[in-house]
Amino acid sequence: MKNFCGALLIGFVVLGLKAQEVVLPSDFRQLNLTEYNGSLINPAYSLDRNNPSSVALWARWQWQAYDADPTSLFLNYTTRLNEVSAAGAGFFQHNTGIFLNTGAVLNYAYNIELSEKVFLGVGLNLFAFQQKLADERFFVPNPIQTSITNDFIVQMAPGINLSIDRFNIGLVSENLFDYNFSKNERNSSPDERMFLALASYDFPLSILSTDNSSILRPSIYYKTIPGLDNQVGLTSLLTTNKYWAQAGYNSFYGFSGGLGGRFFKRLSIGALIEVGTSADIKGQDPSFEFVTSYKLGTIETPEEKLEEQLIAEEEKRKEESLIVKPDLEEGVVSQELTKEEEMAIKREAKKQERLALIESNRINDSIVEASRQTDLAVKESKRDIRRKRDSITNAKAEQALAASRALQQQRKQDSIAIVIRKEEEAVALVQKQRQDSIAQSEVLLAEAEKQKAEFAARNEIVKPKAGEKYEEVTKEGSLSPGYYLIANVFGTKKYLDAFLVDMKKKGIEAKSFYRELNKYNYVYLAKYNSIKEAREARDSNLGGKYKEKIWIFRVTGE
Repeated sequence: MKNFCGALLIGFVVLGLKAQEVVLPSDFRQLNLTEYNGSLINPAYSLDRNNPSSVALWARWQWQAYDADPTSLFLNYTTRLNEVSAAGAGFFQHNTGIFLNTGAVLNYAYNIELSEKVFLGVGLNLFAFQQKLADERFFVPNPIQTSITNDFIVQMAPGINLSIDRFNIGLVSENLFDYNFSKNERNSSPDERMFLALASYDFPLSILSTDNSSILRPSIYYKTIPGLDNQVGLTSLLTTNKYWAQAGYNSFYGFSGGLGGRFFKRLSIGALIEVGTSADIKGQDPSFEFVTSYKLGTIETPEEKLEEQLIAEEEKRKEESLIVKPDLEEGVVSQELTKEEEMAIKREAKKQERLALIESNRINDSIVEASRQTDLAVKESKRDIRRKRDSITNAKAEQALAASRALQQQRKQDSIAIVIRKEEEAVALVQKQRQDSIAQSEVLLAEAEKQKAEFAARNEIVKPKAGEKYEEVTKEGSLSPGYYLIANVFGTKKYLDAFLVDMKKKGIEAKSFYRELNKYNYVYLAKYNSIKEAREARDSNLGGKYKEKIWIFRVTGE
Protein backbone atom coordinates (compact mmCIF):
# COMPACT_ATOMS: atom_id res chain seq x y z
CA MET A 1 0.00 0.00 0.00
CA LYS A 2 2.85 2.31 0.89
CA ASN A 3 4.52 1.61 -2.46
CA PHE A 4 1.26 2.21 -4.34
CA CYS A 5 0.66 5.59 -2.66
CA GLY A 6 4.21 6.70 -3.44
CA ALA A 7 3.79 5.68 -7.06
CA LEU A 8 0.46 7.52 -7.15
CA LEU A 9 2.05 10.76 -5.92
CA ILE A 10 4.85 10.37 -8.48
CA GLY A 11 2.26 9.77 -11.15
CA PHE A 12 0.45 13.01 -10.21
CA VAL A 13 3.71 14.94 -10.47
CA VAL A 14 4.57 13.40 -13.84
CA LEU A 15 1.10 14.03 -15.19
CA GLY A 16 1.20 17.57 -13.94
CA LEU A 17 4.47 18.22 -15.75
CA LYS A 18 3.46 16.30 -18.88
CA ALA A 19 -0.24 16.92 -19.10
CA GLN A 20 -0.24 16.42 -22.86
CA GLU A 21 1.42 12.97 -22.75
CA VAL A 22 -0.52 9.71 -22.90
CA VAL A 23 -0.59 7.29 -19.98
CA LEU A 24 1.43 4.24 -21.05
CA PRO A 25 -0.01 0.80 -20.16
CA SER A 26 2.13 -1.12 -17.67
CA ASP A 27 2.05 -4.48 -19.48
CA PHE A 28 5.01 -5.86 -21.46
CA ARG A 29 3.63 -4.42 -24.73
CA GLN A 30 4.56 -7.71 -26.44
CA LEU A 31 1.61 -7.58 -28.87
CA ASN A 32 3.85 -7.87 -31.97
CA LEU A 33 5.84 -10.97 -30.94
CA THR A 34 4.84 -13.53 -33.56
CA GLU A 35 7.94 -15.41 -34.73
CA TYR A 36 10.33 -15.55 -31.76
CA ASN A 37 10.06 -15.09 -27.97
CA GLY A 38 6.38 -16.01 -28.22
CA SER A 39 6.54 -17.40 -24.68
CA LEU A 40 6.38 -13.80 -23.42
CA ILE A 41 2.84 -13.62 -24.83
CA ASN A 42 1.74 -17.09 -23.76
CA PRO A 43 4.10 -19.35 -21.77
CA ALA A 44 2.65 -22.38 -23.59
CA TYR A 45 4.05 -21.03 -26.90
CA SER A 46 7.55 -22.19 -25.95
CA LEU A 47 6.45 -25.64 -27.18
CA ASP A 48 6.33 -24.61 -30.85
CA ARG A 49 6.84 -20.85 -31.43
CA ASN A 50 10.22 -20.22 -29.79
CA ASN A 51 12.25 -22.26 -32.31
CA PRO A 52 13.96 -24.45 -29.66
CA SER A 53 16.82 -24.80 -28.99
CA SER A 54 17.73 -21.17 -29.59
CA VAL A 55 18.72 -17.84 -28.06
CA ALA A 56 16.52 -14.86 -29.00
CA LEU A 57 16.63 -11.12 -28.27
CA TRP A 58 13.69 -8.71 -28.50
CA ALA A 59 13.85 -4.94 -27.91
CA ARG A 60 11.09 -2.33 -28.17
CA TRP A 61 11.60 1.43 -28.21
CA GLN A 62 8.27 3.00 -27.31
CA TRP A 63 7.58 6.28 -29.16
CA GLN A 64 11.30 7.00 -29.39
CA ALA A 65 14.12 7.28 -31.91
CA TYR A 66 16.03 4.08 -32.64
CA ASP A 67 19.15 5.24 -30.73
CA ALA A 68 17.31 5.94 -27.46
CA ASP A 69 17.24 3.61 -24.46
CA PRO A 70 14.90 0.63 -25.02
CA THR A 71 11.71 0.66 -23.01
CA SER A 72 11.49 -3.15 -23.18
CA LEU A 73 14.27 -5.72 -23.50
CA PHE A 74 13.95 -9.52 -23.41
CA LEU A 75 16.83 -11.98 -23.87
CA ASN A 76 15.68 -15.59 -23.74
CA TYR A 77 17.01 -19.14 -24.14
CA THR A 78 14.56 -21.93 -25.00
CA THR A 79 15.16 -25.66 -25.24
CA ARG A 80 12.99 -28.71 -25.76
CA LEU A 81 13.25 -31.17 -22.87
CA ASN A 82 11.43 -33.98 -24.70
CA GLU A 83 8.58 -34.51 -27.14
CA VAL A 84 5.96 -33.01 -24.79
CA SER A 85 7.77 -30.35 -22.74
CA ALA A 86 9.98 -27.29 -23.16
CA ALA A 87 11.73 -24.88 -20.83
CA GLY A 88 13.46 -21.52 -21.00
CA ALA A 89 15.35 -18.91 -19.02
CA GLY A 90 15.84 -15.25 -19.77
CA PHE A 91 16.70 -11.72 -18.72
CA PHE A 92 14.35 -8.76 -19.10
CA GLN A 93 14.21 -5.02 -18.48
CA HIS A 94 10.90 -3.24 -18.76
CA ASN A 95 10.00 0.43 -18.33
CA THR A 96 6.34 0.79 -17.36
CA GLY A 97 6.48 4.57 -17.53
CA ILE A 98 6.71 4.90 -13.73
CA PHE A 99 8.85 1.91 -12.71
CA LEU A 100 11.88 0.22 -14.23
CA ASN A 101 11.70 -3.55 -13.71
CA THR A 102 14.91 -5.56 -14.15
CA GLY A 103 15.21 -9.28 -13.53
CA ALA A 104 14.99 -12.85 -14.78
CA VAL A 105 12.24 -15.13 -16.02
CA LEU A 106 11.89 -18.92 -16.02
CA ASN A 107 9.53 -20.71 -18.38
CA TYR A 108 8.09 -24.22 -18.48
CA ALA A 109 5.45 -25.67 -20.79
CA TYR A 110 3.87 -29.11 -21.11
CA ASN A 111 1.76 -30.50 -23.95
CA ILE A 112 -1.18 -32.82 -23.18
CA GLU A 113 -2.64 -34.95 -25.99
CA LEU A 114 -6.43 -35.03 -25.68
CA SER A 115 -7.02 -36.84 -28.98
CA GLU A 116 -5.28 -37.43 -32.31
CA LYS A 117 -5.39 -33.76 -33.40
CA VAL A 118 -6.32 -32.02 -30.16
CA PHE A 119 -3.64 -30.89 -27.71
CA LEU A 120 -3.70 -28.74 -24.60
CA GLY A 121 -0.53 -26.80 -23.84
CA VAL A 122 -0.09 -25.45 -20.31
CA GLY A 123 2.73 -23.13 -19.34
CA LEU A 124 4.04 -20.83 -16.65
CA ASN A 125 6.34 -17.80 -16.67
CA LEU A 126 7.95 -17.05 -13.30
CA PHE A 127 9.32 -13.49 -13.09
CA ALA A 128 11.71 -12.32 -10.36
CA PHE A 129 12.78 -8.69 -10.63
CA GLN A 130 13.88 -5.53 -8.88
CA GLN A 131 11.54 -2.57 -9.21
CA LYS A 132 12.70 1.03 -8.93
CA LEU A 133 11.55 4.42 -10.13
CA ALA A 134 12.13 4.99 -13.81
CA ASP A 135 12.91 8.69 -13.23
CA GLU A 136 13.95 9.74 -9.72
CA ARG A 137 13.78 13.45 -10.60
CA PHE A 138 10.05 13.45 -10.03
CA PHE A 139 10.20 11.87 -6.57
CA VAL A 140 8.90 14.18 -3.84
CA PRO A 141 9.44 13.07 -0.22
CA ASN A 142 6.15 12.81 1.65
CA PRO A 143 4.86 11.47 4.97
CA ILE A 144 3.86 8.19 3.34
CA GLN A 145 7.16 7.54 1.56
CA THR A 146 10.11 9.57 2.74
CA SER A 147 12.78 7.95 0.54
CA ILE A 148 13.17 5.97 -2.65
CA THR A 149 13.11 2.18 -2.21
CA ASN A 150 13.93 -0.67 -4.54
CA ASP A 151 11.53 -3.60 -4.19
CA PHE A 152 12.07 -7.28 -5.01
CA ILE A 153 8.98 -8.83 -6.61
CA VAL A 154 8.05 -12.32 -7.79
CA GLN A 155 5.27 -12.60 -10.36
CA MET A 156 3.61 -15.63 -11.95
CA ALA A 157 2.02 -15.63 -15.40
CA PRO A 158 0.21 -18.89 -16.24
CA GLY A 159 -1.22 -19.62 -19.68
CA ILE A 160 -2.96 -22.32 -21.67
CA ASN A 161 -3.27 -22.98 -25.39
CA LEU A 162 -5.81 -25.37 -26.92
CA SER A 163 -4.71 -26.63 -30.34
CA ILE A 164 -7.34 -28.26 -32.58
CA ASP A 165 -5.56 -29.29 -35.76
CA ARG A 166 -4.40 -25.88 -37.10
CA PHE A 167 -6.66 -23.77 -34.88
CA ASN A 168 -5.29 -22.35 -31.62
CA ILE A 169 -7.05 -20.54 -28.78
CA GLY A 170 -5.33 -19.43 -25.59
CA LEU A 171 -5.82 -17.58 -22.32
CA VAL A 172 -3.08 -15.86 -20.28
CA SER A 173 -2.79 -13.74 -17.14
CA GLU A 174 0.40 -11.66 -16.86
CA ASN A 175 0.08 -11.15 -13.11
CA LEU A 176 -2.31 -13.75 -11.75
CA PHE A 177 -0.12 -13.96 -8.65
CA ASP A 178 2.58 -11.57 -7.41
CA TYR A 179 4.32 -10.88 -4.15
CA ASN A 180 6.54 -8.02 -2.94
CA PHE A 181 9.18 -9.55 -0.68
CA SER A 182 10.54 -6.14 0.28
CA LYS A 183 7.12 -5.12 1.66
CA ASN A 184 5.96 -8.64 2.62
CA GLU A 185 2.65 -8.15 0.83
CA ARG A 186 0.91 -8.67 -2.50
CA ASN A 187 2.23 -6.31 -5.13
CA SER A 188 -1.20 -5.73 -6.72
CA SER A 189 -4.83 -6.02 -5.73
CA PRO A 190 -7.26 -8.58 -7.25
CA ASP A 191 -8.88 -5.94 -9.48
CA GLU A 192 -5.48 -5.16 -11.08
CA ARG A 193 -5.15 -8.51 -12.86
CA MET A 194 -4.36 -8.41 -16.59
CA PHE A 195 -5.83 -11.05 -18.92
CA LEU A 196 -5.25 -11.86 -22.58
CA ALA A 197 -7.38 -14.09 -24.81
CA LEU A 198 -6.13 -14.86 -28.31
CA ALA A 199 -6.96 -17.15 -31.22
CA SER A 200 -5.19 -18.01 -34.49
CA TYR A 201 -5.35 -20.36 -37.47
CA ASP A 202 -2.48 -21.66 -39.62
CA PHE A 203 -3.03 -21.82 -43.38
CA PRO A 204 -0.33 -23.95 -45.14
CA LEU A 205 1.23 -22.37 -48.24
CA SER A 206 3.78 -23.35 -50.90
CA ILE A 207 5.58 -20.12 -51.75
CA LEU A 208 9.11 -21.37 -52.43
CA SER A 209 9.89 -24.52 -54.40
CA THR A 210 12.17 -25.71 -51.59
CA ASP A 211 9.75 -24.84 -48.79
CA ASN A 212 6.72 -26.97 -48.01
CA SER A 213 6.30 -25.58 -44.50
CA SER A 214 5.26 -21.97 -45.20
CA ILE A 215 2.19 -20.79 -43.33
CA LEU A 216 -0.10 -17.77 -43.10
CA ARG A 217 -1.27 -17.21 -39.53
CA PRO A 218 -4.00 -14.61 -38.87
CA SER A 219 -4.59 -13.91 -35.16
CA ILE A 220 -7.05 -11.94 -33.06
CA TYR A 221 -6.68 -11.03 -29.38
CA TYR A 222 -8.47 -9.21 -26.57
CA LYS A 223 -6.56 -7.77 -23.61
CA THR A 224 -7.78 -6.24 -20.35
CA ILE A 225 -5.57 -3.69 -18.56
CA PRO A 226 -6.87 -2.27 -15.24
CA GLY A 227 -7.54 1.44 -15.29
CA LEU A 228 -7.33 1.70 -19.10
CA ASP A 229 -9.48 0.80 -22.08
CA ASN A 230 -9.41 -2.84 -23.11
CA GLN A 231 -7.33 -3.54 -26.21
CA VAL A 232 -8.44 -5.41 -29.32
CA GLY A 233 -5.94 -6.39 -31.96
CA LEU A 234 -5.35 -8.27 -35.21
CA THR A 235 -2.08 -9.75 -36.45
CA SER A 236 -1.17 -11.61 -39.64
CA LEU A 237 2.10 -13.51 -40.03
CA LEU A 238 3.53 -14.97 -43.25
CA THR A 239 6.52 -17.20 -42.48
CA THR A 240 8.77 -19.27 -44.78
CA ASN A 241 12.16 -20.93 -44.35
CA LYS A 242 13.85 -17.84 -45.88
CA TYR A 243 11.93 -14.86 -44.47
CA TRP A 244 8.84 -13.72 -42.61
CA ALA A 245 6.54 -10.71 -42.81
CA GLN A 246 3.86 -9.47 -40.47
CA ALA A 247 1.23 -6.75 -40.20
CA GLY A 248 -1.05 -5.86 -37.33
CA TYR A 249 -3.43 -3.44 -35.71
CA ASN A 250 -4.01 -2.59 -32.04
CA SER A 251 -6.88 -0.42 -30.85
CA PHE A 252 -4.49 1.60 -28.67
CA TYR A 253 -1.07 1.46 -30.36
CA GLY A 254 -2.23 1.59 -34.01
CA PHE A 255 -0.84 -0.13 -37.10
CA SER A 256 2.40 -2.12 -37.33
CA GLY A 257 4.44 -3.84 -40.00
CA GLY A 258 7.63 -5.87 -39.91
CA LEU A 259 10.04 -7.99 -41.96
CA GLY A 260 12.69 -10.54 -41.09
CA GLY A 261 15.14 -12.86 -42.80
CA ARG A 262 16.92 -16.11 -41.99
CA PHE A 263 20.60 -16.51 -42.81
CA PHE A 264 22.98 -19.52 -42.82
CA LYS A 265 20.10 -21.71 -41.48
CA ARG A 266 20.80 -20.44 -37.94
CA LEU A 267 20.66 -16.64 -37.71
CA SER A 268 17.37 -14.72 -37.94
CA ILE A 269 17.08 -10.91 -37.88
CA GLY A 270 13.92 -8.81 -38.10
CA ALA A 271 12.59 -5.32 -37.44
CA LEU A 272 9.16 -3.71 -37.01
CA ILE A 273 7.71 -0.21 -36.95
CA GLU A 274 4.46 0.79 -35.26
CA VAL A 275 2.53 4.01 -35.96
CA GLY A 276 -0.28 5.29 -33.78
CA THR A 277 -3.51 6.42 -35.41
CA SER A 278 -5.92 6.96 -32.51
CA ALA A 279 -6.70 10.41 -31.15
CA ASP A 280 -5.12 9.46 -27.79
CA ILE A 281 -1.62 9.02 -29.17
CA LYS A 282 -1.76 11.32 -32.17
CA GLY A 283 1.51 13.18 -32.57
CA GLN A 284 3.62 10.52 -30.85
CA ASP A 285 6.76 9.25 -32.54
CA PRO A 286 6.66 5.77 -34.09
CA SER A 287 7.67 2.77 -32.00
CA PHE A 288 10.45 0.45 -33.15
CA GLU A 289 11.11 -3.21 -32.45
CA PHE A 290 14.12 -5.39 -33.16
CA VAL A 291 14.30 -9.18 -32.90
CA THR A 292 17.09 -11.64 -33.55
CA SER A 293 17.49 -15.35 -32.91
CA TYR A 294 20.29 -17.88 -33.19
CA LYS A 295 19.54 -21.58 -33.62
CA LEU A 296 21.63 -23.93 -31.47
CA GLY A 297 22.37 -27.60 -31.93
CA THR A 298 22.01 -29.73 -35.03
CA ILE A 299 20.15 -28.22 -37.99
CA GLU A 300 17.53 -30.62 -39.27
CA THR A 301 16.07 -30.53 -42.76
CA PRO A 302 12.29 -30.78 -43.18
CA GLU A 303 12.78 -34.28 -44.46
CA GLU A 304 14.73 -35.24 -41.32
CA LYS A 305 12.11 -33.65 -39.13
CA LEU A 306 9.43 -35.56 -40.95
CA GLU A 307 11.44 -38.77 -40.61
CA GLU A 308 11.81 -38.17 -36.84
CA GLN A 309 8.10 -37.52 -36.54
CA LEU A 310 7.33 -40.70 -38.45
CA ILE A 311 9.73 -42.71 -36.29
CA ALA A 312 8.23 -41.26 -33.12
CA GLU A 313 4.73 -42.02 -34.33
CA GLU A 314 5.76 -45.56 -35.28
CA GLU A 315 7.26 -46.13 -31.82
CA LYS A 316 4.14 -44.79 -30.19
CA ARG A 317 1.95 -46.97 -32.40
CA LYS A 318 3.98 -50.03 -31.50
CA GLU A 319 3.67 -49.26 -27.78
CA GLU A 320 -0.08 -48.85 -28.01
CA SER A 321 -0.66 -51.81 -30.35
CA LEU A 322 -1.44 -55.21 -28.86
CA ILE A 323 -0.03 -57.11 -31.85
CA VAL A 324 3.48 -56.11 -32.83
CA LYS A 325 4.94 -59.51 -33.67
CA PRO A 326 4.16 -59.49 -37.44
CA ASP A 327 5.94 -56.16 -37.87
CA LEU A 328 8.97 -57.45 -36.00
CA GLU A 329 9.05 -60.65 -38.05
CA GLU A 330 8.94 -58.71 -41.31
CA GLY A 331 11.86 -56.58 -40.16
CA VAL A 332 13.85 -59.71 -39.23
CA VAL A 333 13.09 -61.32 -42.61
CA SER A 334 14.28 -58.16 -44.37
CA GLN A 335 17.52 -58.12 -42.37
CA GLU A 336 18.08 -61.85 -42.93
CA LEU A 337 17.45 -61.44 -46.65
CA THR A 338 20.10 -58.74 -46.85
CA LYS A 339 22.62 -60.83 -44.90
CA GLU A 340 21.89 -63.88 -47.07
CA GLU A 341 22.55 -61.83 -50.20
CA GLU A 342 25.88 -60.63 -48.84
CA MET A 343 26.89 -64.17 -47.87
CA ALA A 344 25.92 -65.49 -51.33
CA ILE A 345 28.07 -62.87 -53.04
CA LYS A 346 31.03 -63.62 -50.76
CA ARG A 347 30.69 -67.38 -51.35
CA GLU A 348 30.55 -66.87 -55.11
CA ALA A 349 33.65 -64.67 -55.05
CA LYS A 350 35.60 -67.28 -53.06
CA LYS A 351 34.43 -69.98 -55.46
CA GLN A 352 35.77 -68.01 -58.45
CA GLU A 353 39.09 -67.48 -56.68
CA ARG A 354 39.41 -71.22 -56.08
CA LEU A 355 38.59 -72.01 -59.73
CA ALA A 356 41.18 -69.51 -60.95
CA LEU A 357 43.83 -71.03 -58.65
CA ILE A 358 43.02 -74.58 -59.84
CA GLU A 359 43.24 -73.52 -63.48
CA SER A 360 46.54 -71.75 -62.88
CA ASN A 361 48.00 -74.85 -61.22
CA ARG A 362 46.77 -77.01 -64.10
CA ILE A 363 48.49 -74.74 -66.63
CA ASN A 364 51.75 -74.86 -64.69
CA ASP A 365 51.52 -78.64 -64.53
CA SER A 366 51.01 -78.77 -68.32
CA ILE A 367 54.10 -76.65 -68.91
CA VAL A 368 56.18 -78.86 -66.62
CA GLU A 369 54.90 -82.00 -68.34
CA ALA A 370 55.65 -80.59 -71.79
CA SER A 371 59.20 -79.76 -70.74
CA ARG A 372 59.65 -83.25 -69.30
CA GLN A 373 58.39 -84.86 -72.51
CA THR A 374 60.75 -82.70 -74.56
CA ASP A 375 63.70 -83.67 -72.40
CA LEU A 376 62.78 -87.33 -72.76
CA ALA A 377 62.60 -86.94 -76.54
CA VAL A 378 66.03 -85.33 -76.66
CA LYS A 379 67.54 -88.05 -74.52
CA GLU A 380 65.93 -90.70 -76.67
CA SER A 381 67.31 -89.11 -79.83
CA LYS A 382 70.79 -88.97 -78.39
CA ARG A 383 70.66 -92.63 -77.42
CA ASP A 384 69.49 -93.57 -80.90
CA ILE A 385 72.33 -91.62 -82.47
CA ARG A 386 74.86 -93.27 -80.22
CA ARG A 387 73.49 -96.71 -81.07
CA LYS A 388 73.60 -96.03 -84.82
CA ARG A 389 76.93 -94.19 -84.82
CA ASP A 390 78.87 -97.47 -85.26
CA SER A 391 76.97 -98.45 -88.40
CA ILE A 392 76.30 -95.10 -90.01
CA THR A 393 78.84 -92.81 -91.49
CA ASN A 394 79.65 -89.55 -89.83
CA ALA A 395 77.67 -87.72 -92.49
CA LYS A 396 74.54 -89.72 -91.84
CA ALA A 397 75.09 -89.34 -88.11
CA GLU A 398 75.21 -85.56 -88.46
CA GLN A 399 72.08 -85.66 -90.58
CA ALA A 400 70.33 -87.75 -87.99
CA LEU A 401 71.44 -85.40 -85.25
CA ALA A 402 70.22 -82.42 -87.21
CA ALA A 403 66.92 -84.14 -87.82
CA SER A 404 66.69 -84.94 -84.13
CA ARG A 405 67.36 -81.38 -83.18
CA ALA A 406 64.79 -80.16 -85.68
CA LEU A 407 62.29 -82.59 -84.27
CA GLN A 408 63.12 -81.46 -80.75
CA GLN A 409 62.65 -77.85 -81.68
CA GLN A 410 59.36 -78.58 -83.41
CA ARG A 411 58.07 -80.58 -80.49
CA LYS A 412 59.09 -77.86 -78.11
CA GLN A 413 57.35 -75.23 -80.21
CA ASP A 414 54.27 -77.44 -80.49
CA SER A 415 54.24 -77.98 -76.74
CA ILE A 416 54.58 -74.27 -76.06
CA ALA A 417 51.79 -73.51 -78.54
CA ILE A 418 49.57 -76.08 -76.86
CA VAL A 419 50.32 -74.62 -73.43
CA ILE A 420 49.65 -71.08 -74.62
CA ARG A 421 46.41 -72.14 -76.27
CA LYS A 422 45.26 -73.99 -73.15
CA GLU A 423 46.24 -71.05 -70.99
CA GLU A 424 44.23 -68.69 -73.19
CA GLU A 425 41.26 -71.05 -73.07
CA ALA A 426 41.53 -71.30 -69.29
CA VAL A 427 41.72 -67.52 -68.90
CA ALA A 428 38.74 -67.08 -71.22
CA LEU A 429 36.80 -69.69 -69.25
CA VAL A 430 37.60 -68.00 -65.93
CA GLN A 431 36.68 -64.61 -67.36
CA LYS A 432 33.38 -65.95 -68.69
CA GLN A 433 32.57 -67.64 -65.39
CA ARG A 434 33.40 -64.44 -63.54
CA GLN A 435 31.21 -62.36 -65.84
CA ASP A 436 28.40 -64.88 -65.48
CA SER A 437 28.81 -64.75 -61.71
CA ILE A 438 28.76 -60.94 -61.70
CA ALA A 439 25.69 -60.89 -63.93
CA GLN A 440 23.95 -63.40 -61.67
CA SER A 441 24.90 -61.35 -58.60
CA GLU A 442 23.55 -58.19 -60.22
CA VAL A 443 20.29 -59.98 -60.97
CA LEU A 444 20.08 -61.14 -57.35
CA LEU A 445 20.86 -57.64 -56.08
CA ALA A 446 18.28 -56.06 -58.39
CA GLU A 447 15.66 -58.55 -57.23
CA ALA A 448 16.59 -57.89 -53.60
CA GLU A 449 16.38 -54.12 -54.13
CA LYS A 450 12.99 -54.56 -55.75
CA GLN A 451 11.76 -56.66 -52.81
CA LYS A 452 13.22 -54.13 -50.39
CA ALA A 453 11.49 -51.23 -52.19
CA GLU A 454 8.18 -53.12 -52.20
CA PHE A 455 8.60 -53.93 -48.51
CA ALA A 456 9.39 -50.25 -47.74
CA ALA A 457 6.37 -49.09 -49.75
CA ARG A 458 4.08 -51.48 -47.86
CA ASN A 459 5.48 -50.33 -44.55
CA GLU A 460 5.74 -46.61 -45.33
CA ILE A 461 4.33 -44.66 -42.40
CA VAL A 462 2.11 -41.80 -43.51
CA LYS A 463 1.10 -38.94 -41.26
CA PRO A 464 -1.91 -37.14 -42.73
CA LYS A 465 -1.34 -33.43 -43.15
CA ALA A 466 -3.69 -30.92 -41.65
CA GLY A 467 -6.86 -30.66 -43.71
CA GLU A 468 -5.87 -33.68 -45.81
CA LYS A 469 -8.39 -36.49 -46.39
CA TYR A 470 -6.58 -39.79 -46.18
CA GLU A 471 -7.73 -43.36 -45.62
CA GLU A 472 -5.61 -46.46 -45.18
CA VAL A 473 -6.53 -50.16 -45.25
CA THR A 474 -4.48 -53.34 -45.15
CA LYS A 475 -6.33 -55.06 -47.98
CA GLU A 476 -9.15 -54.15 -50.32
CA GLY A 477 -10.39 -56.84 -52.70
CA SER A 478 -7.91 -57.52 -55.47
CA LEU A 479 -6.29 -54.09 -55.29
CA SER A 480 -2.51 -54.16 -55.25
CA PRO A 481 -0.66 -52.15 -52.58
CA GLY A 482 -0.31 -48.47 -53.42
CA TYR A 483 -1.83 -45.00 -53.18
CA TYR A 484 -5.06 -44.36 -55.13
CA LEU A 485 -6.29 -40.84 -55.94
CA ILE A 486 -10.04 -41.02 -55.24
CA ALA A 487 -12.20 -38.58 -57.22
CA ASN A 488 -15.71 -39.73 -56.33
CA VAL A 489 -17.80 -42.43 -54.59
CA PHE A 490 -21.10 -43.79 -55.96
CA GLY A 491 -23.79 -46.01 -54.56
CA THR A 492 -25.42 -46.82 -57.90
CA LYS A 493 -23.91 -48.13 -61.14
CA LYS A 494 -25.86 -45.62 -63.23
CA TYR A 495 -24.07 -42.60 -61.84
CA LEU A 496 -20.78 -44.49 -61.74
CA ASP A 497 -20.90 -45.23 -65.49
CA ALA A 498 -21.91 -41.63 -66.28
CA PHE A 499 -18.99 -40.30 -64.27
CA LEU A 500 -16.50 -42.66 -65.96
CA VAL A 501 -17.75 -41.56 -69.39
CA ASP A 502 -17.29 -37.92 -68.37
CA MET A 503 -13.74 -38.64 -67.21
CA LYS A 504 -12.91 -40.33 -70.52
CA LYS A 505 -14.12 -37.23 -72.39
CA LYS A 506 -11.67 -35.19 -70.33
CA GLY A 507 -8.83 -37.49 -71.30
CA ILE A 508 -8.64 -39.25 -67.92
CA GLU A 509 -8.59 -43.04 -67.85
CA ALA A 510 -10.38 -43.40 -64.52
CA LYS A 511 -11.01 -46.79 -62.93
CA SER A 512 -13.13 -48.01 -60.05
CA PHE A 513 -13.36 -50.68 -57.37
CA TYR A 514 -16.14 -51.90 -55.13
CA ARG A 515 -15.87 -51.95 -51.33
CA GLU A 516 -17.84 -54.60 -49.48
CA LEU A 517 -17.39 -52.58 -46.29
CA ASN A 518 -19.81 -49.80 -47.25
CA LYS A 519 -21.28 -51.12 -50.56
CA TYR A 520 -19.91 -48.19 -52.60
CA ASN A 521 -17.99 -47.89 -55.83
CA TYR A 522 -14.79 -45.81 -55.55
CA VAL A 523 -13.52 -44.03 -58.66
CA TYR A 524 -9.75 -43.46 -58.73
CA LEU A 525 -7.85 -41.39 -61.29
CA ALA A 526 -4.41 -42.87 -60.81
CA LYS A 527 -2.29 -45.12 -58.58
CA TYR A 528 1.14 -44.34 -57.12
CA ASN A 529 3.76 -46.23 -55.17
CA SER A 530 4.60 -43.51 -52.59
CA ILE A 531 2.73 -40.87 -50.64
CA LYS A 532 5.03 -38.20 -52.06
CA GLU A 533 4.01 -39.01 -55.65
CA ALA A 534 0.34 -39.20 -54.68
CA ARG A 535 0.43 -35.83 -52.92
CA GLU A 536 2.25 -34.16 -55.80
CA ALA A 537 -0.34 -35.47 -58.25
CA ARG A 538 -3.19 -34.38 -55.99
CA ASP A 539 -1.73 -30.91 -55.37
CA SER A 540 -1.20 -30.39 -59.14
CA ASN A 541 -4.82 -31.43 -59.82
CA LEU A 542 -3.49 -34.39 -61.82
CA GLY A 543 -1.46 -32.09 -64.05
CA GLY A 544 -4.34 -29.66 -64.36
CA LYS A 545 -6.73 -32.26 -65.80
CA TYR A 546 -9.04 -32.51 -62.80
CA LYS A 547 -10.02 -29.41 -60.80
CA GLU A 548 -12.36 -31.06 -58.30
CA LYS A 549 -11.44 -32.36 -54.85
CA ILE A 550 -9.19 -35.43 -54.72
CA TRP A 551 -8.27 -37.53 -51.70
CA ILE A 552 -5.88 -40.41 -51.08
CA PHE A 553 -6.85 -44.05 -50.41
CA ARG A 554 -3.98 -46.36 -49.51
CA VAL A 555 -3.76 -50.19 -49.60
CA THR A 556 -0.75 -51.31 -47.55
CA GLY A 557 -0.92 -55.00 -48.39
CA GLU A 558 -0.58 -57.94 -46.04
